[in-house]
Amino acid sequence: MNMLEPRLFAEGFLFLEAPKWRAGQLWVSDVFDRKVFALSQDGAIRTTIAVPHRPAGLGFLPDDALVIASQADQKLLRWDGRTLAVHADLAGHAVGYLNDFAIDARGRIYVGDFGYDRVGGETPRPTSLHRVDPDGHIARIAEDLEFPNGSVIVDGGRTLVVAETWVGRITAFDLSESGELTNRRLFADLKERQPDGICADAEGAIWAACYNTGEFLRVLDGGEITHRAKVDGAAISCTLGGADGRTLFMSAFLGTEADMEAGKRASVVLAGEAEVPRPQAA
Repeated sequence: MNMLEPRLFAEGFLFLEAPKWRAGQLWVSDVFDRKVFALSQDGAIRTTIAVPHRPAGLGFLPDDALVIASQADQKLLRWDGRTLAVHADLAGHAVGYLNDFAIDARGRIYVGDFGYDRVGGETPRPTSLHRVDPDGHIARIAEDLEFPNGSVIVDGGRTLVVAETWVGRITAFDLSESGELTNRRLFADLKERQPDGICADAEGAIWAACYNTGEFLRVLDGGEITHRAKVDGAAISCTLGGADGRTLFMSAFLGTEADMEAGKRASVVLAGEAEVPRPQAA
């Protein structure tokens, strides 16, 4: 297994989720600070968007508008560079907070949710994935997922890959041209590791942030692990970007659960050099 050595890129945050690289900037949600930031190539904050109901997943539509999952009010928000507006309201569809999502080339959004009241201490239970179409139609497209989290579309748009955090599993579906999911299958069994955010590289391998073990792993279809980065804390999410698409940006919390509950600003973005770049269309 090859080791990736992370370096500090940005620091001083509460809990960074869902990094995405776009047009020379790194976009990231600070869930507990209720803000989305755009960071320059040297890690400086360039844009701040206030999201009162906890931002989570991020993604870009084909027209370059930013979509933000607003967790607590179960809405997908759209930022066009000036205005924050509701893109879709999943209240009545989602169960629990919205989480991460993927967007296909047609602008359809595949979004998961917690499936239970985690904040209130409810017992975890399976939940569903929903598809939000460009015309606003919302459809349930997969059921019985265990805390669906990071999501990414690979294989030229033909496969959706989803991390199921609490069961240590990465799951794949065939994705049809009409946006339907079929042929559910195991991509990787990570056993005791809990995959949170994920991204894909140009070879279709998945980089997975394993929250409970503080690892960022490059995983092949079938479960082989080829590369690993380790942090002293919680591994939260990751994305490939940078000028050549080979920089792996990793969000992490470098502290304990008690530090997190105390509001310690110990969440950071780390960066390391990957051998395989991001997909060209990403």
